[in-house]
Amino acid sequence: MTQHPTQAVILAGGQGSRLRPYTDDRPKPMVEIPGTGVPIIGHQLAWLADEGVTDVVVSCGHLAEVLDEWLAQAELPCRVTTVVEREPLGRGGGLKFAARSLPRPEEPWYATNGDIWTRFSLREMADFHAERDATATLALARPRIPWGAVETDEFGHVLDFIEAPPSPYLINAGVYVFSPRFVGLLPERGDHERTTFPRLARERALAGFPLPQGSYWRAIDTAKDLREAARELADGTPR
Repeated sequence: MTQHPTQAVILAGGQGSRLRPYTDDRPKPMVEIPGTGVPIIGHQLAWLADEGVTDVVVSCGHLAEVLDEWLAQAELPCRVTTVVEREPLGRGGGLKFAARSLPRPEEPWYATNGDIWTRFSLREMADFHAERDATATLALARPRIPWGAVETDEFGHVLDFIEAPPSPYLINAGVYVFSPRFVGLLPERGDHERTTFPRLARERALAGFPLPQGSYWRAIDTAKDLREAARELADGTPR
């Protein structure tokens, strides 16, 4: 029987420079999704709690005090601990730094980037991870290309214009399941996607979980992403 993780890490230490001016006075996870009155991290905590997570460690950096102030007054659905990177450690180093504060280091754990707004079954992802005896599993999304595509025939005649088609490639969705042994493979500083993940891929210990059909997923990286998230919310897309 799969042991579904009950602990998670949220990486919230980035500068969020592409989201300025929203991030001039707050870290990226504290930017509110328009129309909800709730910051990104509030949506993430609610989702994690719904998936059985009881303890979350948030790795902070840029304007960490703003996040701490919100956490102190918010009605939280789970226990939240913050750790502050005094100097940038990179995503891999930040994961390792935060994972050291997980309450149950001998158990598996989830992780997510602090700018991801999504809804899908983490328990199903954990089952997928366990079935493959993976050291790490990453969620895979197929986002829409932000530009229109042009379809042509073999003679170069334009046949059709396709508005924002799905990408032909799967991408790392920024949500993970990690086995306990993963922590020891992370760098003290640097990017795990350039070090740890390639090593695990060579060892066939890295799995990729495609998001279920119809799952909502969006990375909030720019002001345009915020506007589109607000439009999708108004349309009733996120569940």
